Amino acid sequence: MKFNMNNQDLLEGLNTVTRALSSRPAKQILDGVLLVAQDGRITMTCSDGSLTIEYTNVAEVLEEGQTVLPGRIFSELIRKMPDGQVQVSVQNDRSASIRCQKSRSNLAIMNPDEYPEIFALKNLNSIKIPQKKLKEMISHVSFAIATDESRQILTGCLLEVSRNEARLVALDGFRLAMQKLFQPFDLPEGVDVLKAVIPGKVINELSRILPDDDAFCTLLFDQGRMQCMFGNIRLSAVLLAGEYIDYRRIIPTQFKTRAKADRFVVNDAIDRASLMAREGKNNLIKMSFRDQILRITSNAELGDVEEEMEADLQGDPIDIAFNARYIVDVIKNVEDKDLFMNFNSSVSPCVVMPPSGDQYVYLILPVRMFG
Repeated sequence: MKFNMNNQDLLEGLNTVTRALSSRPAKQILDGVLLVAQDGRITMTCSDGSLTIEYTNVAEVLEEGQTVLPGRIFSELIRKMPDGQVQVSVQNDRSASIRCQKSRSNLAIMNPDEYPEIFALKNLNSIKIPQKKLKEMISHVSFAIATDESRQILTGCLLEVSRNEARLVALDGFRLAMQKLFQPFDLPEGVDVLKAVIPGKVINELSRILPDDDAFCTLLFDQGRMQCMFGNIRLSAVLLAGEYIDYRRIIPTQFKTRAKADRFVVNDAIDRASLMAREGKNNLIKMSFRDQILRITSNAELGDVEEEMEADLQGDPIDIAFNARYIVDVIKNVEDKDLFMNFNSSVSPCVVMPPSGDQYVYLILPVRMFG
């Protein structure tokens, strides 16, 4: 195998695919990047066994073939090389030569025949979503993906697609985040709703490599696996098995108290109150809604903070407490000028929704107050 490729194109590909490398690979071969030179193109592939990322770009292929190079050191080597054309050539079954201008290096290679076969999905269950929209949806829900492996299904993000909308749902037991995208989708005949639970690592890596433009990416699902294709990148992953929690039963549909306040003012006040909350034992902030006033307080042995602002209150007054981090995460993912918070009691979830419609829904469990 022998090819010439622009340094920046090669580095872009390596930066993309090496995101799939594991810090503790199950097999030594998974520590490498598979390079395939064929038909005037180079395909780079990295995998951790459950997540695989492939990148393809044009190159001057002098000799077709394939090899596996140590992924991280090859990437770092290319990063530190001067600008220009890089030539990669494999002359034997032991090493590859990497040259750029007057820089020359040799890297040990691995047997490409040992590299796991990349599965190909049939175009049975496929949908198309604008890349920018999908990236935005992921960014607004990923904070609520569980990290506790004791409930593995919650370490993933639920994707539900019907003929008129797609929704992403994340739930970690303390808060819930849901984003919707309203557009027509072509589902296979006889399929009313397409569901998939995408592992948290996969959904986060997808968000990082998705371009921020309006071009479409294609998602394919089949037999517990998914593929996402956009531009010259293909991401493949194993989905989480099992039924996701019936989140619809968790979200209240009626409320005794509704409050509206300026989101920027609330966010700044909670940021200040959080400084003191972090010094306390349980990182708590308390919110009191009454007489068209929202009062936010926090205290610790070092002192206390009290913030007061106007709020439009409908219904019963309420006092409620939250883990500061949980409510901050929600507020920072709301883009409307006004924050709409809905309550039933001081021990039932707070639900944050837009002023009209349900394009997004956030639910936060309160912390029981004593005394």
